[in-house]
Amino acid sequence: MIAETVCSAVSAAGLGIAAVTAYRKRFLSAARIAAYSLVPVGLVMTGVVGWVADTAFSPTAWAGFVVLGGAWLLFMGTRAVERRRGGTRKERRAARGSTTTDAVAPAASAPSLGPSTRPATRPAAAPRAQSGDDFSDIEAILKKHGI
Repeated sequence: MIAETVCSAVSAAGLGIAAVTAYRKRFLSAARIAAYSLVPVGLVMTGVVGWVADTAFSPTAWAGFVVLGGAWLLFMGTRAVERRRGGTRKERRAARGSTTTDAVAPAASAPSLGPSTRPATRPAAAPRAQSGDDFSDIEAILKKHGI
């Protein structure tokens, strides 16, 4: 009841402002203001305002919104975890099961995927001849540039 009264007062005030605007020969603005001011009355007449008022003051409706929010949080949380893990359980099983080494490019002489034949450790680097050799390259570059 109070919501309908407030909406009617807002519409009446808007129509008054539209009338003053039209009196000042700004008809386009007046028509726009009148359209905006008729929206609250239209919402009251269709019953939307009553439904919103009943919903806003209903503890059951608020509990429903809380349940919907919790469901949304659970859904988004599971999506985030699924993205971080790399897909669903079926997709992970299929990825683990399909680790075959028979993938070969059409014109390749050896399989393109699979375990490498290189040793896991790196060979020791060759010892440097002299420390002066390292700086000779740098000196040549500096001389080239006139430094």
